[in-house]
Amino acid sequence: MTDITDARILILATHGFEQSELEVPRDQLREKGATVHVATPDGQAIRGWNEKDWGEMADADLALGDVDVGDYDALVLPGGQINPDILRLNDTAVKTVAGFCNTGKIVAAICHAPWLLTEANVLHGRDATSYASVATDVRNAGANWHDREVVVDAGIVTSRSPDDLEAFVAKIVKEIGEGRHDRAGA
Repeated sequence: MTDITDARILILATHGFEQSELEVPRDQLREKGATVHVATPDGQAIRGWNEKDWGEMADADLALGDVDVGDYDALVLPGGQINPDILRLNDTAVKTVAGFCNTGKIVAAICHAPWLLTEANVLHGRDATSYASVATDVRNAGANWHDREVVVDAGIVTSRSPDDLEAFVAKIVKEIGEGRHDRAGA
């Protein structure tokens, strides 16, 4: 079990992340005392997408290639259409997601970010949610898709949209407090 004040959390994103889906978890988890790092493919700042147009830049703390899964308790994957679509074609990003999942660490994906979970092949037999337009992809990956603000299955936390951020962040904190999860049988 890990107290949120001792937690180390990685946010993985690239250009086109939904602005609030990176900023709200990053800022709220930091306010709760967690150490939160943002990793981008090249370690450089990335531009968000803010509802209908390009948004603000978000600073990066490290490059994706420098991530050591063992250094973190949890992974947060913001959505937006562009961000996860780019990252699911990045072998290192997919291997990183799988690494967090395969070691029982908390993995939280919102909106379109479950695309990364489908690409990492970690949803088969699990309960999950996503943005509605991704539901078929999630089902085709073998998950039981539910239209709920937050769904948790063995430490894999999924949510639908920015409207669900409050529940999403609260569930991340709860799951980190529970510690690693046994994911055998998925």
